[in-house]
Amino acid sequence: MIEFKKTNLLLAFAGAFALATAAPAMAAPTTPAAAEASADAAAAPATPAEDTAAAAAEAAPAAEPEQVGGDAHGELTPVGMFLQAAMVVKVVMIGLLLASVLSWTLLLIKLFEFGGLNRASDRFLEAFRGANTLSEIRRIATSDEFEGNPLADMAAAATDEIEIGRQAGLQISGEHRDSTLNRAQAAVAAVQAGLAKRLAGGQTFLASVGSAGPFIGLFATVYGIMNSFIGIANTNTTNLAVVAPGIAEALLATAIGLFAAIPAVIFYNYFQVRISAFGTRADQFGTELLNRISRQLDRGA
Repeated sequence: MIEFKKTNLLLAFAGAFALATAAPAMAAPTTPAAAEASADAAAAPATPAEDTAAAAAEAAPAAEPEQVGGDAHGELTPVGMFLQAAMVVKVVMIGLLLASVLSWTLLLIKLFEFGGLNRASDRFLEAFRGANTLSEIRRIATSDEFEGNPLADMAAAATDEIEIGRQAGLQISGEHRDSTLNRAQAAVAAVQAGLAKRLAGGQTFLASVGSAGPFIGLFATVYGIMNSFIGIANTNTTNLAVVAPGIAEALLATAIGLFAAIPAVIFYNYFQVRISAFGTRADQFGTELLNRISRQLDRGA
């Protein structure tokens, strides 16, 4: 009986000890599901206000970078680029465009001039070769029909020199033939010198535009690109949309310079050929004129 009581007492102590050991484990669960549930609870939003702020941040569109190029520079057309260019670049563009207009105007003027010059010279040569005396040549050369024609002016200058010598009582033939012929030749040479200057009118301008036009346009381009780089430094961006419009405006100046220079060079070379051709024709006529005068002086006219 005493042993049975001892056994029950030992069992009671063992049960109490087991309950005391299991109590902390039951208070703090260590299963994975419990851990996940705790993490979700910690990550949950604290207040409704925070949920509203987060939703607004997600709905707000991303801020777009400031557009320095594109619309700020207007449309990328020649007119738009001209209007948005710097003042110095605008002045250069306007000057080159005016030079181009003047070049085309000179082309039209000189084309009409050379066309009329050759037609009038053809008519004068036909009448000149039909004359038989120096007085008749002089009458034809000084007529209103051929006024201003270089060949007629050459014939008029030579015959006027002979007529002045005759009116001064000088011998124009015989032993004085050579001196008379020399004076006539000098008069013809003076007219030819004026002819070269007259035909070369406008050539200096065309040569200047043709040679300096690209460099003037390049100056405006350098100035415009310099401003573009300054804008890049101020905006702290190398985005092509920011850089391209300013550089395009600057390059437009070079394009206009070439637009003015290329036709000017072509016109200059073309008229140089025409001037040289008419100069050769004038030289040939001068030789023919002096031969006619020489024959007339030999006849005692």
